[in-house]
Amino acid sequence: MKIIIAFIILWPLAGFLFNGLGRNIWSKKTIAYKATGYILCSFIMSILAFINVQEQGALTVHYFDFINTASLKIPFDFRVDALSSLFLLVITGVGTLIHLYSTAYMDSEEAPHYARYFAYLNLFIFSMLLLVLGDNYVIMFIGWEGVGLCSYLLIGYWFTNATYNYAAKKAFVMNRIGDLGFLLAIFWLVVKLGTVSYGTVLTAESLAKLSTADITAITLLLFVGAMGKSAQIPLYTWLPDAMAGPTPVSALIHAATMVTAGIYMITRSNILFSASEFTQHVVAIVGISTALLAATIAIKQNDIKKVLAYSTVSQLGYMFLGLGVGAYSGAVFHVITHAFFKALLFLGAGSVIHAMHHEQDIRKMGGLKSKLPITHITFLIGCIAIAGVPPFSGFFSKDEILAAAFAKSPIYWVLGVIGAAMTAFYMFRLYATTFLGQFRGTQEQEHHLHESPTAMTLPLILLAVASAIAGAIGVPELMGGHHWLSHQLVSIVGESHEAHLSATTEWILMAVSVVIAIIALLIALSIYRKKADGEVQTPLGKFLYNKWYIDELYDNIIVNPLHKLAGFLKEVVEKNVIDGLVNGTGKFVQYSARKVRLIQSGQVGYYILWMVLSIVLLFLLWFNDLSILTFLFKLTPKS
Repeated sequence: MKIIIAFIILWPLAGFLFNGLGRNIWSKKTIAYKATGYILCSFIMSILAFINVQEQGALTVHYFDFINTASLKIPFDFRVDALSSLFLLVITGVGTLIHLYSTAYMDSEEAPHYARYFAYLNLFIFSMLLLVLGDNYVIMFIGWEGVGLCSYLLIGYWFTNATYNYAAKKAFVMNRIGDLGFLLAIFWLVVKLGTVSYGTVLTAESLAKLSTADITAITLLLFVGAMGKSAQIPLYTWLPDAMAGPTPVSALIHAATMVTAGIYMITRSNILFSASEFTQHVVAIVGISTALLAATIAIKQNDIKKVLAYSTVSQLGYMFLGLGVGAYSGAVFHVITHAFFKALLFLGAGSVIHAMHHEQDIRKMGGLKSKLPITHITFLIGCIAIAGVPPFSGFFSKDEILAAAFAKSPIYWVLGVIGAAMTAFYMFRLYATTFLGQFRGTQEQEHHLHESPTAMTLPLILLAVASAIAGAIGVPELMGGHHWLSHQLVSIVGESHEAHLSATTEWILMAVSVVIAIIALLIALSIYRKKADGEVQTPLGKFLYNKWYIDELYDNIIVNPLHKLAGFLKEVVEKNVIDGLVNGTGKFVQYSARKVRLIQSGQVGYYILWMVLSIVLLFLLWFNDLSILTFLFKLTPKS
């Protein structure tokens, strides 16, 4: 088993090295086969690891000591248990489909850049696997930083475009802000407990050594890290801009895997978070606020990828709401279902963009239902799943979070249902504007409309099937199921933390949320099936279209002042003070040397004169310096 676990992570690393080092050697066909094949091998071995966990239980594998000092030991250990084995399947399974999709989507790239793209993608999978397999916070942090680096590289993949480079830098910087919080939490654990291994930190004995203030501080710092990686208020604005990268990148990194790292980290640390009621309230409030804010923005966006990006931010908010109210298994459930239907939606969007020759404005689409039949039906399944309509997967995971939210506070539930209604509305606005009605593009675009190749449609079909049936792993007992996932995660998160609701209450909550979602999607279909939004006219519409002007606010209160400070430091401090001091020293030495060298006249008489004058000067100084005389008298031996 030790070898299998090692190979799960080594196959993607091999793909990175193969494509990265051989980018100028291999053909595109070889690159595609190798890159996708390595991830497929990792997926197969992840299945074996998952089966082993089901049969034998959790397994920790030690490879070597990463840090070994007298006071601190950090082993390089991997842990495969109920939680990590699920994430392994999602990462490698969805990753394999997205790699396959990319082989066709990125086919127009030249071989060296094609190889560079797949090298980055393989490196991302390696980093994400390291993040979820690590048995301590330091190994998790290494993977955490790795996915941040890969995100930067892939967002800025088309590096000749300055706008894309800016988006990549924005993602990198905002993630570093969150990462600082995570790093401080690790330092705090080291100082207080002398270890960062899960097996020691996440125990009742360790909790007893920590004060309430310690637990609150550590969990809030961990949450700051999760806010950056999982795009929560106020560190969410990088994710919509990350759509600058290729569409498969958006599907893999910014929908299915990387942005869920924060949910994984908090679920893994659930014993700490459950011990701090204050932190849980903060997580829930930030989560529902993010869900609502992003949903309002998505309603007025016209870029097909931007709608999905803000939808991702909103759905991540739901996951954090689940974490905040103690529904850890519900949050993980939504991670899994979201990975399927959001990857499906992004890849479907990529298929549309591919057919429309890189057009992303949905107002210039319409009528694609008959032109792209496979893309249409799979995209529709994704929309139904994310809207929470039964029996598709999104219904079960969303309902579990909303039920837990109601048990914690009915206010959370009301806000969650409002967010769910907006989700159904903007997703079916997107669907109707894109696929229904008359085509609104150019004749040239209409002439070239065609369904995507098999390498792109096959992943769509498989993800659509998963989006439709994945809810089966979490069917509640109320509906005759056994909630397999909840039982699977008992060893990680314990029994359900939320209060149990009566069957009648659960049915009512479920029915209300579904009816409201269906009403919202029917309204969207009735409005947009025959027409698209025109130019935004109302003040509220402009406010939402411009994303609450949050980016402008950040520019005015943070970015621009920092640029001005940097300009002052460069033009004034750097040039006049630092450079002035250094250059002034050099000029002073040069000036002094020019003057002093005039003394060297070459005439012996002057040298003798200067020598005599120096002796006289020293003589006067010597005999008029009382400290020297005192020193001499002390040295004189007594007779």
